[in-house]
Amino acid sequence: MAEAAYETLPELETEERPGSAGTVVMKFGGTSVADPEKIRRVASRLVGARRSGARVVGVVSAMGYHTDELVALAHKVSPRPKPRELDMLISVGERVSCALVAMAIADLGTDAISLTGSQAGIVTDTAHGRAKIVEVKAHRIHRALDEDRIVLVAGFQGVSTEYDITTLGRGGSDTTAVALAGALGADACEIYTDVDGVFTADPRLVPEARKLHAVSYEEMLELAASGARVLQLRSVEFARNHGVKLHVRSTFTDEPGTWIREEDERMLEKALISGVTHTVEEAVYEVEGVAPAELFESLATAEVNVDTVIQMDSRIVFSAPLEDRPHAEQALAALGARWSEQHGLGKVSVVGAGMKSHPGVAARTFATVRGLGVEPRFVATSPIKIAFYLPHEEVDRTVRALHEAFELGSAEAERQHA
Repeated sequence: MAEAAYETLPELETEERPGSAGTVVMKFGGTSVADPEKIRRVASRLVGARRSGARVVGVVSAMGYHTDELVALAHKVSPRPKPRELDMLISVGERVSCALVAMAIADLGTDAISLTGSQAGIVTDTAHGRAKIVEVKAHRIHRALDEDRIVLVAGFQGVSTEYDITTLGRGGSDTTAVALAGALGADACEIYTDVDGVFTADPRLVPEARKLHAVSYEEMLELAASGARVLQLRSVEFARNHGVKLHVRSTFTDEPGTWIREEDERMLEKALISGVTHTVEEAVYEVEGVAPAELFESLATAEVNVDTVIQMDSRIVFSAPLEDRPHAEQALAALGARWSEQHGLGKVSVVGAGMKSHPGVAARTFATVRGLGVEPRFVATSPIKIAFYLPHEEVDRTVRALHEAFELGSAEAERQHA
């Protein structure tokens, strides 16, 4: 079986949700604001949306690799930076981008205001470096929109219930944008990035991969949890729970991207499988001598994002992101459990809502893998996903073979549904 642990649904102030027609939240990633020219391009896109009649909220990430540079600087100063102070430091990057975009908008003759996460009303829990949003208070944003301003919000950050600056973890600006879209009753949340949308596989690995025109929330959750890096997992969960329509598209073109929305029968008619994903950035643990409830309670307390879970007799196998390794190891050591990490494994997943009503997906999957002479390990399934682990060196050719086996390079795989 597979398990994905998601955050508690944040509170949205219902009196602050008028469902204003024409409100759009536009999020821009770090590559979109990496230099002054790109910042001016983002400003122009935001102004264009405002002049078309929309009420516009922009959410921006730090410029390029600014956050990574700040983290590296912190570790040059201190071998073990205090999490609170690290959040104070790395939250600066988004504020810099926010202010610069607001300046560029002003030069285009449109009024804008930049806000930090706390000024925008993003309230989080107290887990520094991986905080979760618990409440959104959008009073100030509503006032600024009513004054015909474009509102720029620094992504990736908020203020904790203890009034400290917090950050939301890698990709957290996606969650900021979706949370604001839910709080504002926005028509859509547009996620602008350096890719054209969600593809049937990583196009760097599979050149014939096709851009999907539509993906259901459930499929995107599985894709994000299985290695697709287009959206942060928590942002997709939030969008599903609040009915926020997402549009993933390129910053650098005007072409439509991929819509993430409620499942539509037309999606299922077009293609059985939505994509093949992979990751080599998960740690796989094998644990003995501890009850499942005790194990996963300890991991949850340590804020470890558990993905795959498989129980085999007295053994429990689970996976977690590599970045969570220190927390996972501390939790396992505190339990006194017998455990080992299974090194050198990557995960390949076949995802598609169509497999719920079409038999034979598993048969085709494992026949394809067998034809490669590869032995899959730790197989996990959900109603719309088949995932398994195999040696790192076998991941790439397995992904290519499965992509071909399910004919995901064909035009039908794109799900033209409009």
